[in-house]
Amino acid sequence: MKPGARALGIAESAHGDRSTFAGAVVRADRVVDGFAFRSCPVGGRHATDAVGALVDDLAREDVRYLFLGAIAPAWYDFLDLEAITSTADRPTIAVTFEESEGLEPSLREAFSGAELEERLDAYRSLPPRHERRVNGERVYVRSVGIDDEEAGGVVEAYTPTGGRPEPLRVARLAARAGDAYRLRGKENG
Repeated sequence: MKPGARALGIAESAHGDRSTFAGAVVRADRVVDGFAFRSCPVGGRHATDAVGALVDDLAREDVRYLFLGAIAPAWYDFLDLEAITSTADRPTIAVTFEESEGLEPSLREAFSGAELEERLDAYRSLPPRHERRVNGERVYVRSVGIDDEEAGGVVEAYTPTGGRPEPLRVARLAARAGDAYRLRGKENG
């Protein structure tokens, strides 16, 4: 991977009734090259649109890969990875960091009826996740627009230390800061 190759990492932070998404453009050599923010209501079905709008806001033709730090942000608002890949017009790689037997039991506890069925359909439509070792740490990768082996190599290329790809690490920090700023604004009127 060339040092100047750029990726867009998107992470989320949620408090109360809103979820803040941050996008961070980061080069393979760890130089941060841009930010964008969007938000959506928690508990709805708006996260995919928020991520798509964030990608459109940046309008960065030089970004080669899109990293997502969650598949079910904003309280089980599953991202449509196919739609996001189509909007971004580049490979999408979702990276999660915890071992899991799956989200179906949690969904069944939190929802019922049509809401449950809608979320189960969205969850089941996701590509399978594959375990990958990166710098001795275990991560779980789902990808669209790129094969699993190449996606794993891209994750490794953007992860200089630890197990979190740098675009996601930076986006996560920005999302938390953006969320804190939004909350502080409410408190200060």
